[in-house]
Amino acid sequence: MKKTIGGLSVLVEGNQKDTAIIFLHGFPYDHTMWHEQIAALSENYYCVAYDIRGLGGSSVGDGQFTMESFVDDLELMISELRIEKPSILCGFSMGGYIALRALERMENAFSAVILCDTASNADDNEGKLNRSDVIRRINAQGLTSFSKNFIGHCFSDGYKKAHKEVVDKRIAKSTKFNSIGVKGCLFAMLTRNDMTSFLPSISIPTLVLCGELDTLTPPVKMKAMAEQIKGSEFVLIKNAAHMSVVENPVECNEAIKAFLAKL
Repeated sequence: MKKTIGGLSVLVEGNQKDTAIIFLHGFPYDHTMWHEQIAALSENYYCVAYDIRGLGGSSVGDGQFTMESFVDDLELMISELRIEKPSILCGFSMGGYIALRALERMENAFSAVILCDTASNADDNEGKLNRSDVIRRINAQGLTSFSKNFIGHCFSDGYKKAHKEVVDKRIAKSTKFNSIGVKGCLFAMLTRNDMTSFLPSISIPTLVLCGELDTLTPPVKMKAMAEQIKGSEFVLIKNAAHMSVVENPVECNEAIKAFLAKL
């Protein structure tokens, strides 16, 4: 069922009496990237997936976003949907950045966290310059060139060859987003806090997933991140790059179900 909350486009599936799983998508995507996970979990969990502000069908506003404002949106979502018992937070890439800051701010609102192909560190100087250059190029050339290049790097070569239409649809959808919202998300990521020192403080069950072919958030870095979270579980997803939950949903869903069964 679709609804709008605070200008955010929200999809909810499942029974509201069940434990909620809140899905936070990556950049520059929307909630539809979680289709396979929601289909696999909505029978037993209350699945909530929304378009992060500035992307998909959510409001763009002035495009002045920060990681704090994204966590504010998450907090609003929990309140407006009247999710009273701690929920499970599942964040991919940029969604993982939001998830980590949300845990630092209000860990009591969550019973477990799933971090997919993401990172705890903030951008270094080179990273900040790269994101700034992307903003400049979007201003000069629009979204088409950026989306094709960036999303192309998110998928493995094998997947792009076997599922060309799927990847092309992802690119086409991204090019239709409002460039103000896309640039706002870039700015939010560029200015985010480094969460690495917070990792040992996470006290809830944690699952860390990473595509074995991921070059954006490589397995070696994600495994090192997982090792700093007490009792966390690290799972490498075969035959997948950065978009592991889309490229190999079967293995991802199996890992997620096995993790949830232990809670």
